[in-house]
Formats: sequence, C-alpha cells, structure tokens
Amino acid sequence: MSLSVVIVGGLHADARRATVARLLADVPGSVVLHHDLATAAAGTVVRTVRDATGILAAGEAPLVDDCACCALREDLVPELRRLADDGATSLAIVELWDSVEPKAMAEVVVAGGLTVTGVVTAVDPALLLPCLGNGDDLADVGLAAAATDQRTVADTFARQLEYAPVLAVVDSEEADDEDRELLAQLHPTARQVRITPPARANAQPPERSGAERPYAELPHAELPHAELPYAELPYARSPLARAVLAGFDVESAAAAQHPACALLPAEADGHGVSTLVWHRRRPFHPERLYAALEDLTCAAARSRGRFWLADRPDVLLHWDAAGGALCVESAGPWLASLPDAAWELVPPVRRAAAALDWHPEHGDCCQHLVFTSPGLDRDGLARLLESCLLTDAEYAAGRAAWKRLPPAFDTLLEV
Repeated sequence: MSLSVVIVGGLHADARRATVARLLADVPGSVVLHHDLATAAAGTVVRTVRDATGILAAGEAPLVDDCACCALREDLVPELRRLADDGATSLAIVELWDSVEPKAMAEVVVAGGLTVTGVVTAVDPALLLPCLGNGDDLADVGLAAAATDQRTVADTFARQLEYAPVLAVVDSEEADDEDRELLAQLHPTARQVRITPPARANAQPPERSGAERPYAELPHAELPHAELPYAELPYARSPLARAVLAGFDVESAAAAQHPACALLPAEADGHGVSTLVWHRRRPFHPERLYAALEDLTCAAARSRGRFWLADRPDVLLHWDAAGGALCVESAGPWLASLPDAAWELVPPVRRAAAALDWHPEHGDCCQHLVFTSPGLDRDGLARLLESCLLTDAEYAAGRAAWKRLPPAFDTLLEV
C-alpha cells in the first residue's frame, strides 16, 4: 500500500498531541514524524519517528540559512520517502511544531511527489480567543521559526485555523458555548471532529480470536482488503480517520485563502458572537480609512477580506487582522483592470470568483470585509466603515480625481 501523509498542526500543543495519539490508536500501520524546532538555538532541529508503542528512530537536521523551518523543509520529504520505501508504514502523520503553518508544509510534501490525504488543525476551544487576542511576536514567546520571523501569535494561529479543512476539537471543560460558536463562525466550512483521549494504554481488553478482534487491533498483515485505499477500508470508520483520509488538494486550499477568491464567512449571530459581512461598491477615501485603522482593527477578534482604495483603483488590497494588528498588502490587480487577453493567464477559480461578484460598472472592484468577534458592535462598526467611503461628490469626480487623493497607505504598502 502506498504511503499516505496527514499533516497535524496548531499552536495548541496538548490538543495537537491528543489528535496525533488518537490517529495512532485508530489507524494501524501509522507513524508520527515530528521535528522539534525548540532546539534551533543550539544549531539543530531534532527529528523523531514514533508509533503507538514509542520512538522508533531519532536524528538531527542542521539549520539551513539560520532557519529552523527551512531545515524542516529540507529534511521532511527525504524522511517521508524513506518511510514510503521501507513499506512498513501505511500512514505518516506529520506533527508540526507549534508555530509551523500547515500550508507551507503541505505544499512541500506534494511538491516532493507524495500524497497528502488530509490537513488538520488541533484546537482547544477554550484557548481560541486568548490566541486570537495575542499580539505578541513569536520571537518574544520562544516560538519563532527563524531569526527573521516577524509573525505574531494571533496571525499565525489564524492562518493555521483557517487553512485546514478539518478541525480536531478536543474536549475541554473550560470551553463554553461562546468559544464553540466563535470557532464555528471563524471557519464555518471546516469539518469539526471531536477528540477524546485514546483509551489507556494499559487497559487490557478481553481475549478474543483474530476473527473477533476489531480492525484497529489487527496487525497490518492481517487486515482485510489490504489493496484498497485507506479511506475505503473497514477500520477507517472513526470520524477522525475518515476525515483525514478523505483527500486533500493543495491548489484548492491555496485558492480558498487567496484574497481575491477566499471563502470568507457569512453573516452569523449566536451565543454572544457575531460575524458582520460588509460589502460595498464604492472605494475608500485613503486618508479617512487610514485614520480609522486602529479602531477598525480592534473592533473584532478577527477580520479579513479585500478592499478598494480610491487612489489605487486598479489594485486589489488584502485586509488581514488579528490580535490588534493589521496586515495590508497588495494582492495584484482587480480583474476589471486587466485587458481581455490577460484573462487567459488568470486561474479559473479566480475568474469564477470575479464572475460571481461582477458589477456592470466596476467589475469585481468592491469592499468585502468580514469581522468576527464576541460582543461585536455591528452598528457602530458599519457606521465607521461607511464614513470611510468616498462621499457622493468625491465619487462623482471620477477615477482621475480619485488618483490625486493623498496616498495615505504608501508606508503600509512599502511603496
């Protein structure tokens, strides 16, 4: 049977370990490959391979360009290929270190010619809001993956959460309905799988014959239908195993995160948590929006989307905020600004997203921002956003006049 790869990540280390332990217990012939980046200060990354019984192998990978994450990339595919060539492993579970983001690793594994069948982010719902509100730099909390790593806890966790199509949600006595509602609104399309710790390792089941033993207890060689894909095997019936073996497409996952065609959450309201979807067909005045950035950034635990600035009418801008910090960057041109011949160079998913949102006058140019938070002041937030748009007179002046407005975002966009 060919090697399948499942990636399990997330800043919630205890939840991640519980998820990995659950997979080891549920899927025979599985091993876990983990690179510990905490030793990077000493110049190496420690690699371990283990199964449900303990560590099978351990080694070290040297840093690459003073970057622990780069060392992980260089070492990961060769180790997975070794497991594939050995033939004794059917499922490789890549347990990412705390701050490593699954998108980069999934793309590395697929580029290496291996098959990723699932990507999971493990979550403790009680820690959701504290992580999203944590604006500390990863370097300040000992989680930086390189000397140049400038990410924060909040933005790293947000990307980990939103990239994965499967969320392994551990049972947590501290979590309440608000925490669970926040998780559901932040990633409404994710498949949530509840995780409880595996049965105690020393719990001895009653003796049974091989014919009576459940599939999860059978040695790999005794499993029926061994030629079938894992997702079709009878023992892949646990919710987590089914979810992570269902298949994964890195191109679709990347498109779902791209600002131009991201699958943003819809309007929602429940258990004290709200999601406001704000959509308009008029550009922002750059100075008024810039003056409101702090209030807008702090208005919600998480906000994201795409927006349109009057002085840059042809540029699609990406809005990404968490932990009280905002990242604004160019995501290329709006499709409406491109000549027809250039459309053939645009990915089909981008063209489809633009077509769904097309306006006869402005094409795909728009404001599409989404704010999610407990205690969200929806009305106040909407009023503030409206106040940042061009007035009727400014709008009527036309694009030539818009481009002459003061370029307040030059510093943010590093122009």
